[in-house]
Amino acid sequence: MSQSKVFMPGLMTGNVALVTGGGTGIGAEIAREYARLGATVHLASRKREVIEAAARSIAEETGAAVFGHAVDIRDRGQVAACVEAVLSQSGRLDVLVNNGGGQFLAPAETITPRGFDAVVATNLTGTWNMLRAAADAWMLQNGGAVVNITMLTPRGFPGMAHSVAARAGVEALTRTLAVEWAGRGIRVNAIAPGYVASSGLKRYPKELGVLERLASAVPMKRLARREEIAWVAALLGSAAGSYITGQVITVDGGAGLWGDLWPLSDPEGLTAAVPELDPWEDDGGDEG
Repeated sequence: MSQSKVFMPGLMTGNVALVTGGGTGIGAEIAREYARLGATVHLASRKREVIEAAARSIAEETGAAVFGHAVDIRDRGQVAACVEAVLSQSGRLDVLVNNGGGQFLAPAETITPRGFDAVVATNLTGTWNMLRAAADAWMLQNGGAVVNITMLTPRGFPGMAHSVAARAGVEALTRTLAVEWAGRGIRVNAIAPGYVASSGLKRYPKELGVLERLASAVPMKRLARREEIAWVAALLGSAAGSYITGQVITVDGGAGLWGDLWPLSDPEGLTAAVPELDPWEDDGGDEG
C-alpha cells in the first residue's frame, strides 16, 4: 500500500470520504491521498467510464476501498441518490470534498447567458446540492468535515467572471455554514488553489499563450503540484484540522499577491503622474 509523503499512516482509517470531480486532476489526487491515509473513498463525476477507471486505478495503487459514482451535481435527484449509495455501501459519510466544477476562459462580454448559468449551476448550485444532501442524510446528526475547492477570488479573476462569481459564493457559503453547523459537529472549510499543474490547464486556449506565462506570474516561479493541494485537503478533512473551520486557505505560491496575466492596454497619450498640490505647497515639500 502506498504511503503519504507528509502524514502519519492511518490518519484517516475508519473515515468515509466522498470526492466530487474525483476522476481527474485535483479531485483524483485528493482521493488518492485520502486512500493512502486509510479512508474508504467514493468518487463522483458525470462520466461513468472516467470515474470507474479512476476508482480502479486508485484502489490498485493504494490498496484501499474505492468506489465510483456517476452523478451530475446539478441534478438534485442524482445527488441524493449518490449520497444514499455511499451510506448504503459504507455506512457513514465523514468527509465531503466539493471539487466538482467547470469553467472556460472568456472575456465577460463574450459569455452567453447559457454559459454563465451553466458555470454558476455547476460551481455554486452543485456545491450547495452536495452540501445539503450530505448534511441532511448524515452530517447534521453525526458531524463531519466539508472541504470546498474554489479559486483565487480576492482580486477578481479576469477571463473567469462567471466562475469567480460562483466560487466567491462558495467561499461565503463556507463561512456561513461553518457558524450555523458548528454546533452539529460539522467543520466547513475551503481551499483556494492558485495555478496547478493539472488537467484543468487544458481549458486555457493555446492561442492566448497563458500557459507559457503562468509560472512567471507566481512569486515562487512554479505551478503547484496536485499533491500540494491534496495535503491541505487531508489536513482539513482529518483530525489534524479538528479546530479549523470557516477558513479559506489559499495555496498559490504567492500568486494572489502579485502578477498580472490579463493584458490591459494603456490609452493613447498616457502621461507621467503629476502630484496635485495645495496653493501653499511647493514642489520640494516632504509632507504627504
